[in-house]
Amino acid sequence: MCAVRARDRAPPHSWDAGVFFVVQIHDASSMLFDFRLVVDGVLKSWAVPKGPSGDPHHKRLAVPTGDHPLEYADFEGVITSGEYGGGTVVVWDEGGYRPLTHGPLAEALAHGHASFRPNGTKLRGGYSLTRTHGGPDGNREAWLLVKRVDEHACAHHSTDPRRARSARSGRTLRQVAAGSEPERP
Repeated sequence: MCAVRARDRAPPHSWDAGVFFVVQIHDASSMLFDFRLVVDGVLKSWAVPKGPSGDPHHKRLAVPTGDHPLEYADFEGVITSGEYGGGTVVVWDEGGYRPLTHGPLAEALAHGHASFRPNGTKLRGGYSLTRTHGGPDGNREAWLLVKRVDEHACAHHSTDPRRARSARSGRTLRQVAAGSEPERP
């Protein structure tokens, strides 16, 4: 992602207002990013296999995974093998967000398009989620997560989950799996 200075981080009060997001790298049967927005008291969640991009030209597949309780936003650790979602999880990014869509975000999502502005360590500026097919009629939904063109867009973005560090603990997936502390510079 494009660099963000620590002082540019989302203010902690955004968590208190219930308008926050979290992106967790989840190394389960395959490695993916769990993109979650708090909407109406739950975490609306999408699996994003390649991870969010800071480049507006990269459209990322986002598959809904069902609502999760808010407590999932804090999880970083290992889910026991054999349990649903078994594998290692790190908090890749987190922070507040501001809806950019007119009306409630839940309504915009129900209509298949929502725009918002995350204020995290890695995700900054405008993003949109757009349903491309499927939906309430029972067909499997597919969405696209796309960075909007703004001052935070960057074409040189790269998301390598194996090298990524947690926004919360500074640890990599391997370190979380091993129960070790982050490496010191």
